[in-house]
Amino acid sequence: MDLAQGSDESRVLILNTGGTINMILGHQGYVPEPYFLTETLRTQNRFHDPLEESLFSHSASVEGYREWTRNTNSGAATPIGKSAQSRAASPTPPPQDQHHHLPTLPVRSSRPIGISHVAAQLSQSCNHNAAKHPLCTKIADDVYEAHLPSLITPRSTAPGGIRKRIRYAVLEWDPLLDSSNLEITDWIRIATEIELNYSTFDAFVILHGTDTMSYTSSALSFLLEDLGKTVILTGAQIPLSQLRNDAVDNLLGALVIAGHYIIPECCLFFNHTLYRGNRVSKFSSYDLNAFSSPNFPPLVNVGIDIVVNWNDVIRQTSLRRFRAHKQMSPHVATLRLFPGITTATVRAFLSPPTRGVVLETFGAGNAPQRPDLISALKEACDRGVVIVSISQCAKGSVSDAYETGRSLLMVGIVPGGDMTPECALTKLSYLLSKPDFSVSEVRRLVGTPLRGELTRPASTLPPAVSEPKGIDQNLESIQDVLSQVVRLSSSQRPVPRVVISHEADESRSESIAEAAAPWSWTAAEAASTESALFPFLMHLAAARDDAEGIVFCLAAERGAAAENAASPAAEYQPRRNIAIGGGLANCIEPASGRSPLHSAAINGSVGAVSALLEAGALVHLRDALGHTPLYYAARQGHEGVVEILVKAGAILGGSDVEGGFASLAVKKASSARDDNATRIWKKAGANVEG
Repeated sequence: MDLAQGSDESRVLILNTGGTINMILGHQGYVPEPYFLTETLRTQNRFHDPLEESLFSHSASVEGYREWTRNTNSGAATPIGKSAQSRAASPTPPPQDQHHHLPTLPVRSSRPIGISHVAAQLSQSCNHNAAKHPLCTKIADDVYEAHLPSLITPRSTAPGGIRKRIRYAVLEWDPLLDSSNLEITDWIRIATEIELNYSTFDAFVILHGTDTMSYTSSALSFLLEDLGKTVILTGAQIPLSQLRNDAVDNLLGALVIAGHYIIPECCLFFNHTLYRGNRVSKFSSYDLNAFSSPNFPPLVNVGIDIVVNWNDVIRQTSLRRFRAHKQMSPHVATLRLFPGITTATVRAFLSPPTRGVVLETFGAGNAPQRPDLISALKEACDRGVVIVSISQCAKGSVSDAYETGRSLLMVGIVPGGDMTPECALTKLSYLLSKPDFSVSEVRRLVGTPLRGELTRPASTLPPAVSEPKGIDQNLESIQDVLSQVVRLSSSQRPVPRVVISHEADESRSESIAEAAAPWSWTAAEAASTESALFPFLMHLAAARDDAEGIVFCLAAERGAAAENAASPAAEYQPRRNIAIGGGLANCIEPASGRSPLHSAAINGSVGAVSALLEAGALVHLRDALGHTPLYYAARQGHEGVVEILVKAGAILGGSDVEGGFASLAVKKASSARDDNATRIWKKAGANVEG
């Protein structure tokens, strides 16, 4: 039984590749146990709340608790409304056939899932366990589909104050792999399965062993090109089967972030922290805090509140659809320099078929200055081997500050900035697998940030802001914003800005002085007011297709980010802050849950749509009714907007399809013989044949 997706529900696919999280204790130590994780999640109410399937669910609510109390006092010990905490603490195993009653989700894979229909028909008994042996159909070459039982979490508060639940299915690999056994083909398999299920699910969680997790997260960050949805890797240091473990927090945290936020990156979640996937390394084999990102701050910190560092989240700004790259070059390796390393060792290491090498150098990029060693490196570079230099230090970057570092650059070695060893290796493998890239192009791209994997050189950053904005400057900014609002709200000419000066100005009129008098605020109050106006202005500009207003907002946002970067919080309090979750391009209107892209799509604002997408607007955001910008553009008949959104990777999803709204619109267009509307819906991806 497949369920329609509600507007208060997000869908997440968990790809379970293996790792410690799946293990149980056997005679020879910890061993992975197939389907143990899925069966365990099904019995814990924090991961699966059967009451959420009911329209009368009051899980973890005041109403539910009071209902449960009344029923208990009257002798009817019904579980309705029982608190999530108490139910999670004492899970009741479901009946053996519960899988047959669980709603299912269609899941695709590059490998067979469960058993085929033919095998099921030949079997003497069709009473198989649907979780372990779902019926599998081959729908194309190397593409298989099965309807997997879905689990659903209790409702929790998502951004915007919406009470949201997460429905998810677990696609478990057979066999489960220890992460030390994962290879390039497995990275490509993960990327392929995300691509096959990209239109069905809102986000993806990958369960993985910790030993090579940072290699996989780095590789996937490159393989998943033009990613517009959240992908999170996680695992555990202690198996879920143990009473004391970190598996519950890691999996639940990854699931909640994936289900509630669109962070279009490949990330790694561990110990209450979400990292950029290509910025981490495993640094401890026994701490629960096993991963470190020494050169880049976390994207999300999970405490009492979930705090997202939106200023550092990558925003897709290209008008290209998501695709998974399915090749990586195996002819790459890592060479760590050490005192006394011989030239013979280096020559042997650099000999064919090696095409790329990550050279781990001393300190800030230094190496022994022996002529024979430098000559061996130069010969390899001249032969077309791409050598990228990174530091052996976990924290810091390579530079040309020392003569011993400049000599490497002079022979053709490319500086890798502050990339981790895992990232540098997988990036090199990815670039060398591109058949159209020349050696010179690969060398150029190695030192260029493609997925936020290295820090841009200081020369490419915005100029530093020497002084924090004072109250007067904040007031001028507020008046700038108000002028834009007035311009967009009426046909009148923009209101002239009032200039405020500390110096006495006898020529200033009394009326202007009176107008300025009420603004006796602190810089923080003024900045807060300024921040509150920007989302309103952004939506207004998007609806009016006003590029000037959008550019104004985005420029202010960039200025605030540069100002904050140049003014540490400890030095200047408060810092200017107009940061919105996902950036101003994705600021949500509280009542409707719509983003500026929704507003632009509804009004057919072609120029605004393009400007927003180039600023990182998320095409997969759905409003409070579960509709995408693409749905509204098609419904309103804005063909130009539909074409741009589809080019940028937009797809109909949520209530658009499963609520029947798109199909109903297509039927109306067909019955009215409206060929124009039918054509637009077809461009949007709706089924116009049936």
